[in-house]
Amino acid sequence: MQKNFFADEFLQSDEWRKFQESVGRRTFSIFEENFRASIIEHKLPMVGKYFYVPRGPIFNEIQNGMQELVNLAKKNEIGWIRFDAENEEMLESIKNSVKDNNYCSPQKYKIKKAPHDMQPKEVFVIDITKTEEQLLGEMKAKTRYNIRLAEKKCVKIFCDKSEKNIAEFLRLTQVMAKRNGIVVHDESYYMKMLENIPDDILKLYVAEYQGKIIAANFVIFYNKTCIYLHGASDDDFRNAMAPHLLQWQQICDAKKAGCARYDFGGISFGKWQGITKFKLGFSPKISTIAFPGSYDIIINQKKYWLYRTIQKIKASLNFSSV
Repeated sequence: MQKNFFADEFLQSDEWRKFQESVGRRTFSIFEENFRASIIEHKLPMVGKYFYVPRGPIFNEIQNGMQELVNLAKKNEIGWIRFDAENEEMLESIKNSVKDNNYCSPQKYKIKKAPHDMQPKEVFVIDITKTEEQLLGEMKAKTRYNIRLAEKKCVKIFCDKSEKNIAEFLRLTQVMAKRNGIVVHDESYYMKMLENIPDDILKLYVAEYQGKIIAANFVIFYNKTCIYLHGASDDDFRNAMAPHLLQWQQICDAKKAGCARYDFGGISFGKWQGITKFKLGFSPKISTIAFPGSYDIIINQKKYWLYRTIQKIKASLNFSSV
């Protein structure tokens, strides 16, 4: 089975797993020749623990690895295993593996679509092996114009994890959250990320205008992919077009570092229409990458159906899913 996206997935890396441990979660890993799964244990009130395999498992052969994963879940009294299949073919392989085998137990494990997806179902990734001139030429004219406008306005871009820049990133996330009515991570989450992910992988880019930091991004450099992970900007200075120049500098630096792809992360015209239009402006003719979403292997039916009942009650009360 051919790999095309998850093979170099940062969320399946040791570095991401160690970061998850730093924020208080237990982790596990299965690494075999043809099967790989980095696993994060989550805990929920009332229903207990479940495993999550972010952007995984990654495999060429499914059988032995899935058996080990299910056995590990049973050993740790896990209610269900949540995973993200790379494509429909791999989803069917996982379903068939679970359906055709009882993994040393008479119980048959069911797979159901998770009540919500843990990762974006659609991402936007561009090929940056092209020349800078080609990349600029493939942008929307407005995106290209905004990059040049930011340069004319003397917006300066820095890659620097100084205390001042970190503080400004944290401030801007709160400004963005208040402006858009969204929930962002606690400051401690971002600080743990900075403390535990190596400097050559996690970088902080900031845009300075008239002596003030007006936009900042967390960016991952992993294998041959550069990933736009988190970002925030000050809407009071939106006419400076700093986010456009910030992304462009990140792309140029990723090219110099030998990356072949730049991953803008999730898109959705429903939930994130503005940011989606912004991202697609960098290469509007490129097709996005779609995934099947998150699925659950039910290990303990009582725990799982209690969980789904709670989710339905929350949905009826307009609460967000956990």
